[in-house]
This record gives sequence, C-alpha cells and structure tokens, in this order.
Amino acid sequence: MEIHQSAEDYLETILILKERIGQVRSIDIVNEMQFSKPSISVAMKKLRENGYIEMNRDGYIELTPSGYTIASNIYGRHKLLTNFFISLGVNEETAAADACKIEHDLSEETFERIREHALKNAPHLKNNL
Repeated sequence: MEIHQSAEDYLETILILKERIGQVRSIDIVNEMQFSKPSISVAMKKLRENGYIEMNRDGYIELTPSGYTIASNIYGRHKLLTNFFISLGVNEETAAADACKIEHDLSEETFERIREHALKNAPHLKNNL
C-alpha cells in the first residue's frame, strides 16, 4: 500500500514527539505541526483506519509496528540528510527544511548513495546513519 507524504509526516511527528515527551495525544501533534484540531483529528482517524496507529481510551496515540517502520524510516532519512547538508556547510535551519522537502521523494538508490558518501567522507555522521 502506497502511503502519502502527509501520512508519513504525521507518523514521523508522532515518533519524534514520543521520543521527546513520552506519551502523545492529538493536541501535541496540533501544537507541533501548527495544524488545526479538525485536520489532525481527520488525519488520526485515517491513520487508525489504515492500521498505522492505535489510540487508547485515554487518547494516547501509539504507532503500530507498520506505523513505526514508516516513521523510523522517514525520520532516519531526515536526520541523515539534515546532518549531511550541515556537513556541506548549510546552516542547520535550512538543512532541516531542505531535508524535510526531499526525504519523501528521494529514491532508495539515491538515498543509499548519499548514505555511503556520507559514511566515507563525513565519518562523524556514522551515528546518524
């Protein structure tokens, strides 16, 4: 099943928030992404219906194994690309914004070549690969 960029962004945000604050509710996603409550509600319903998240009775959101796989893949790409761009001399804010723009569209082949190049030429990035 093909997943859309917006769904990947939501799943990535849930993972980031989970790492940062522990438990995640829809309002946390609203605050992080600066989207409206109704938009987040609709998105969470779709993610739940597609089996990417579960919500407990207290309203806390958990990634399912398939949701976690997608989120960690996208977040890993984001971190690697951000750090790679920074190693090229791009400022951190621009590097993160650019990584966010391309993390979804980059082919696996191109991403792997960037990863290999980063390992070879920027070994300090190894922990982020």
